[in-house]
Amino acid sequence: MSRSHWDSLRRLAPLAWPVFVGQVAVLAYSTVDTMLVARYSATDLAALAVGSAVYMTVFVGLMGVVMAVAPLAGQQFGAGRQAEAGDQLHQAAWLALFLALLGELVLIFPEPFLALARTTPEVEAKVRAYLHTLAFSLPAALLFTAYRAFNTAVSRPKAVMALQLLGLAIKVPLSLLFIRGAGPLPALGAVGCALATVAVMWSQLLIGLALLRRDPFYAAFGLQRGGLHAPRWAAIRAQLRLGIPMGSSILIEVTGFTFMAIFIARLGPTAVAGHQLAANLVALMFMMPLALANAAGTLVAQRVGAHDAADARRIGWHGLEIALAIACLMGGGVFFAREQVLGLYTQDAAIVAAALPLLLWVWLFHMGDAAQTLAAFVLRAHHIATAPMVIYALAIWGVGMGGGYLLAFGGLPWVPAWLQGASGFWGAATAGLLLAAAGLSAYLAAVHRAEAREA
Repeated sequence: MSRSHWDSLRRLAPLAWPVFVGQVAVLAYSTVDTMLVARYSATDLAALAVGSAVYMTVFVGLMGVVMAVAPLAGQQFGAGRQAEAGDQLHQAAWLALFLALLGELVLIFPEPFLALARTTPEVEAKVRAYLHTLAFSLPAALLFTAYRAFNTAVSRPKAVMALQLLGLAIKVPLSLLFIRGAGPLPALGAVGCALATVAVMWSQLLIGLALLRRDPFYAAFGLQRGGLHAPRWAAIRAQLRLGIPMGSSILIEVTGFTFMAIFIARLGPTAVAGHQLAANLVALMFMMPLALANAAGTLVAQRVGAHDAADARRIGWHGLEIALAIACLMGGGVFFAREQVLGLYTQDAAIVAAALPLLLWVWLFHMGDAAQTLAAFVLRAHHIATAPMVIYALAIWGVGMGGGYLLAFGGLPWVPAWLQGASGFWGAATAGLLLAAAGLSAYLAAVHRAEAREA
């Protein structure tokens, strides 16, 4: 890397590493669940794969809307308007509560998703129970998203990291207890994972609210006086204008990934269990570019607010290049140690055999994921979200999901065996994600060129 790249990395690292540690802790919630349930039963693992895909589809789409508080508060913070930045958190809380009501309906009545999955009656019953339990966590999860996004925007990621690590410390023993049972407590399997998550989400939120009230850092933002500010519809509309395309983009990205589990469930419990291991690996690796993207988006928004467009461009583009280089190394490491890595999850030879062919796709998928994530976050810092949403829809839904369904279930005689079944879905999803990465990176380069001409 050049000297200027090292300088950018030194500025990104203090913001990125707490986000990385915190997000790894969050992902460890599902990693622990996957490992524990994989050792409990294949049926519960299949239910966990489908149920978590449904929940993540609902939560992440709504989360994306709430996260609009980050670029908005970030620019105000960069401009020195702390009170206005703090009010953005109040308005995001109202928005989170409203969106939680909508999400609850989907989790309580998940029939459209179950119709797509076409699982066995036993798996379907477990999926319903899993989602009904998780419905209790959704309001807390969305409110904590607003808290997390605001802290990221004002360069305070360690406060969030501490709560996420605390959540992991609560999650591990509770999941172990509820999945397998103990004494009079029955074994709940996949449903036990959901019950542990409910406890974690509400614990994090309540402690976070206490910190907002007591930590002197937040006094300048007007977050320690009284309760919630009254809803300001102009501010909420501004968050929705940015948040709806942001949430739609994230929803497209996530559904392109999570619907793989729903469709692969048609191939049987072993196939979807193997997919779940590969999916968990991708999610774990994704924490690195996600952390860099949060850091880059934060710095870019603050520099835009401070009217330093040249520095904003430099940080944004360097962040993309650094993330792509690290992703190449990480993906290669996992691929070449694939048997040992999968052995950490399960000793079930059938599940390992189902997951092994997917690990090359995991490498390529991760590289595309890193590039598109950095480009998307930097564009959002510039308040650009609609054009990326269109790129996502064409690449991830059109090429990824549509192509994957055609390869897996289209019965095309010319499709080779290594591109059928779950591998077909992963191959198409990887192609779609690489296409999205190319499109978003090109769009970001065009934005930078236009800004340089105006300077």
